[in-house]
Amino acid sequence: MGEAGQDAPPPEKEVDMFPAWARTVEDCEERYAVSAARGLSSSEAAARLRAHGPNELAEHPGPTMLQLIAQQFDDTLVRILLAAAAVSFLLALSSSAGALTLSAFVEPLVIFLILVVNAAVGVWQETNAEKALEALREIQSDHAAVLRDGNWLPSLPARDLVPGDIVQLRVGDKVPADMRVLRLVTSTLRVEQGSLTGETASVNKTAHAVPTEDADIQAKECMMFAGTTVVNGSAICLVVHTGMDTEIGKIHAQIHEASQEDDDTPLKKKLNEFGEALTKIIGLICALVWLINVKYFLTFELDGWVPRNIRFSFEKCTYYFEIAVALAVAAIPEGLPAVITTCLALGTRKMAAKNALVRKLPSVETLGCTTVICSDKTGTLTTNQMSVARVVAIGDAVGKVRSFKVDGTTYDPRDGVIHHWPSGRMDANLQTIAKVSAVCNDASVAHSLHQYTATGMPTEAALKVLVEKMGLPEGKNGLSLDPSETLGCCRWWSNAAKRIATLEFDRTRKSMGVIVKSKSGSNALLVKGAVETLLERSSHIQLQDGSIVPLDDKSRKAILESLHQMSTKALRCLGFAYKEDLAEFATYDGENHPAHKLLLDPANYAAIETNLIFTGLVGLRDPPREEVFDAIEDCRAAGIRVMVITGDNKETAEAICREIGVFSPDEDITLKSLTGKEFMALEDKKTLLRRKGGLLFSRAEPRHKQEIVRLLKEDGEVVAMTGDGVNDAPALKLADIGIAMGITGTEVAKEASDMVLADDNFSTIVAAVGEGRSIYNNMKAFIRYMISSNIGEVASIFLTSAMGIPEGLIPVQLLWVNLVTDGPPATALGFNPPDKDIMKKPPRRSDDSLITPWILFRYLVIGLYVGIATVGIFVIWYTHGSFMGIDLTGDGHTLVSYSQLSNWGQCSTWDNFTVVPFTAGARTFTFDDPCEYFHGGKVKATTLSLSVLVAIEMFNSLNALSEDTSLLRMPPWVNPWLLLAMSVSFGLHFLILYVPFLAQVFGIVPLSLNEWLLVLLVALPVVLIDEVLKFVGRCTSPTGPKRRSKKQKGE
Repeated sequence: MGEAGQDAPPPEKEVDMFPAWARTVEDCEERYAVSAARGLSSSEAAARLRAHGPNELAEHPGPTMLQLIAQQFDDTLVRILLAAAAVSFLLALSSSAGALTLSAFVEPLVIFLILVVNAAVGVWQETNAEKALEALREIQSDHAAVLRDGNWLPSLPARDLVPGDIVQLRVGDKVPADMRVLRLVTSTLRVEQGSLTGETASVNKTAHAVPTEDADIQAKECMMFAGTTVVNGSAICLVVHTGMDTEIGKIHAQIHEASQEDDDTPLKKKLNEFGEALTKIIGLICALVWLINVKYFLTFELDGWVPRNIRFSFEKCTYYFEIAVALAVAAIPEGLPAVITTCLALGTRKMAAKNALVRKLPSVETLGCTTVICSDKTGTLTTNQMSVARVVAIGDAVGKVRSFKVDGTTYDPRDGVIHHWPSGRMDANLQTIAKVSAVCNDASVAHSLHQYTATGMPTEAALKVLVEKMGLPEGKNGLSLDPSETLGCCRWWSNAAKRIATLEFDRTRKSMGVIVKSKSGSNALLVKGAVETLLERSSHIQLQDGSIVPLDDKSRKAILESLHQMSTKALRCLGFAYKEDLAEFATYDGENHPAHKLLLDPANYAAIETNLIFTGLVGLRDPPREEVFDAIEDCRAAGIRVMVITGDNKETAEAICREIGVFSPDEDITLKSLTGKEFMALEDKKTLLRRKGGLLFSRAEPRHKQEIVRLLKEDGEVVAMTGDGVNDAPALKLADIGIAMGITGTEVAKEASDMVLADDNFSTIVAAVGEGRSIYNNMKAFIRYMISSNIGEVASIFLTSAMGIPEGLIPVQLLWVNLVTDGPPATALGFNPPDKDIMKKPPRRSDDSLITPWILFRYLVIGLYVGIATVGIFVIWYTHGSFMGIDLTGDGHTLVSYSQLSNWGQCSTWDNFTVVPFTAGARTFTFDDPCEYFHGGKVKATTLSLSVLVAIEMFNSLNALSEDTSLLRMPPWVNPWLLLAMSVSFGLHFLILYVPFLAQVFGIVPLSLNEWLLVLLVALPVVLIDEVLKFVGRCTSPTGPKRRSKKQKGE
């Protein structure tokens, strides 16, 4: 921003400090050096445009496509895979020696393919992440009616507006900048600013200054904010802030700032930690394998300290380097990213069925460790449908009142009844209450798509629903007139008393009035508004039988007592009154009447609404959702704290919080219920946020929400935050889980969120948390399963190297097992049924270890067995004609001693060593060079090793059904998907065994029935070993009972 000239407004920071809302119109004109009669000159406007820049939201440059792609490789596991693929490619290139074959490059190509798919998915997610900022730009207005050089420009591009411009706003206009109202053109001006402030109803605006400089957005009644909409009236305004200095601009900056602070999810952190540990382990094992085998490719004689006769075999060096690469491939769970994505995607489908639409896959898992839910009140904890809870009518004598309880929480007239309602004909006093409620009312209720929706003010819609519940004067229900009509009674009253003029509501007199003409031709004034102000302007009351008596202290006291009782229960109260002696309006019949000029000036309304006859009052509320109380109890049992953050007033919010169980009915909440300002004024905010139980923050602004989320996250909490307005977007972005409302939420809030509630219901969040916990447990099961499988593969290769026998498994086979064979069972583990007490346990800490020392020990034991089994069957085939009664000589292969097998590298020096041909399926293997028996001839032994590895991993997936529950208590059929997945994996293994082309690619051959019996015999003990380990774990682990007793203690 450049500096302005002498006549330009002060520099931007000083303008920011100028509280236009707390200054008079004249002060504002002087400050911005402008006249409301002429506006800015064109030259001045151009100078200010240069100084302040265009009136538009800044475009923050996002990462380039190359940067996005590079970010996808900024992951330890991915980097290890990349290195393994590169080395594998070079080895394939060197071993091909000019004759390039596809089979040699299968392994590097498959690894590269995995990396490309992984990066593509990551880039797609990233490019969708910043749409919230785009949605904000769409909210901005395009054009404005501006006064320049004394002339109105009806359609100036909104981007050209500058501070000091005079703008006219009309009904339906989107406000293009932050403005100070200079004067109202119509009697009233109403603005819909709920998307910015969270207020449910449109608000009245005025030209009067606000007395306090530190007023919150809701209190700035003389300010119009960019992005809000004029719903009624017209006004002349002065632009005070443009572009990024507007309230919506500040939110834009906050969203951008919050998006820069996106943290990794707890699971990603664990996997990164695991990847780093894996890098060290792989490096260590590779180095160890090389040290063990260095004698095979590097020999020398020592003459003192000097090495002589050094012999180096490049071929053998390359061979052992390939073993090191095989080790890397074996150690990395290549299929893990794909399985995690699949499991999370399945989780999103389950959640969608429960009305929770997940926008970002990792948030499914984050939900499982949520420790704090910060919830809005209106529409989430409550129905966001105002309803009348109590009617107070005047009794049959002075000083007496009657009270009726009203059921129902929606706009459905059939939802609930009025208790102790008089049968037969309605008395005159109740008729008047019904008439005022129906006619002095601009709202409507309609029935569509199996639900009732209101247009207009929610309080007025609730009054119309009350009229339907009251019925007609003769005692008939309105629905009996026309069942298809929602508001039959209201229409009846509107016909009985035709509305001919409206005295619009304003905040000064706090009431609304209508002049009506009855069927007899007489006029009357019907008024509704704040009870205290109506009582002040009333001189009489109407008794039950319709008789009129003076309003004395006794009656006033009874009415005010009823008002107090309802107010303490957080009911919003409205009073009703009427007047039949209308003086100059007695014959009023429209705009041509002499008295009409009095209606043009709202200042006259209070005088017209005097000497009223008071008839009764009602208490309304936005009722809590029925299921919320149980949901909050579930949160308490699950160790999740609930904090309510609302823009509503303190008393109403406290009453709702007591009703839904955030606070108990008699709990002292002095230190648990604060306004946003009171919280920000605290020196030690964290101490308050650490308090056990619920907390309430009322009159909260967006910055308060952000501060609460930031402090909770600093304390290590995993925070879920709900929101629906534009103002909530920064906090939604900053929270670990941002939850937007699907029905009432703005597009900005939805784009900034991780999850959208299709039904705007708090209990849906709690159900989603339970689902998140279940998904995490299942993910933990398959991650452990895949890691234990990889430990087995590493053990197999390590034992092969340590024993000096030929390489049993080649990298492409390990890759097949890790990606394809392990994939279906790992994915199926994602369908494990949830534990019954999943929402009775406290949330896991976000830094809880995926693999505890005991679990690691268990999988090291299992892994060691996998290694012994795969290497053992390889050795058995070469050295034994039969094993445990199973004949293995059917293929006619040559048996060798273990000593020969472990020293196969010296085969060329053996005397009289011969081998005979053997068969495998339809193939016969012959050897011109007997030593080739340990290279090409190992194909059958390799196939047996691979088959044992596949079979063991299938049986091991049964072990992963539960961390420590026996298969006797949790049999395999609790998860039929796992049995199906095992069948698929075995089917895929049979495919590569018995399809010749695939068998050649993977370097394997078909097996006979006896060989399959041997495979199963060697593989099955893995189940028995893990059952013993689970039993030991159950006997030694005290965690279960401790957690439960801790929870009970908390309760």
